[in-house]
Amino acid sequence: MKDIKRRIKSVGSTRQITKAMELVSSSKLRKAKMRAEQARPYFNELYKSLCEIASANTDLSTIFTVKREVKHRLFIVIAGDRGLAGGYNSNVLKLAASAHAGDAEKPKIIAIGKKAIEYFDKREYDIVASYAGIAENIKPNLAQDIADIAIEMFRSGEVDDVQIFYTMFVSSITQEAQQMAMLPMETVKLENYGTMNYDPSPEAVFNRIIPRFTASLIQCAVVEAYASEQGARRTAMENATDNADAMTESLSLLYNRARQASITTEIIDIVSGASAQE
Repeated sequence: MKDIKRRIKSVGSTRQITKAMELVSSSKLRKAKMRAEQARPYFNELYKSLCEIASANTDLSTIFTVKREVKHRLFIVIAGDRGLAGGYNSNVLKLAASAHAGDAEKPKIIAIGKKAIEYFDKREYDIVASYAGIAENIKPNLAQDIADIAIEMFRSGEVDDVQIFYTMFVSSITQEAQQMAMLPMETVKLENYGTMNYDPSPEAVFNRIIPRFTASLIQCAVVEAYASEQGARRTAMENATDNADAMTESLSLLYNRARQASITTEIIDIVSGASAQE
């Protein structure tokens, strides 16, 4: 009975922690979801502008759209800074690891989030840049710094392909690990677009927008990933709290049965003792 009572107390303490983490994640999730919704329109308009330029100029030739033989890759991988979020971290990290399974050499890595840094450092990847603790309040200038690293490595020929791995926020209970090609960029052919003159040239304007577009993509991905992390952690902590409640109920039932058995044994002993005296 003492052991059962000790376990009930331990489970109760764990439940307090998981419930508190669930409430904190719920609060952060609301803010992160709002930030994700606010970031999308700017990104969409930039992408639309790039597609309009590409659609209006069939002979558009720029280093950012020309595909070349892929010998060296750069992966931008976004994971969380903490665990206790179900499969959130493992899903995106496994996706990044499987994306280069057939390559002769490992890709270079820009790791965002402590879990991504730890994962790739432990496996001896070439981490060209790492950022921890930035997801909750990432600023446009920091996203631009990350984009500039990727663009310069692509422009110089150090890498031939840049991809980003993050987790898309679908809903508070659904998050999907995503892989997206960043460079070279693929534009969508638009059917209805206005005719515009670009000064000094369509290529120059396109190349000027690319750094801002890339930074916007990174910022959106980080915001989406952070919202996904909070959603995954809220769900995981909610499940943990429910499991703790179920375990407490089961242990309480077991404790009551043991207590009843103890009382019954004592009554039998008393009755047996009284009968022996007679």
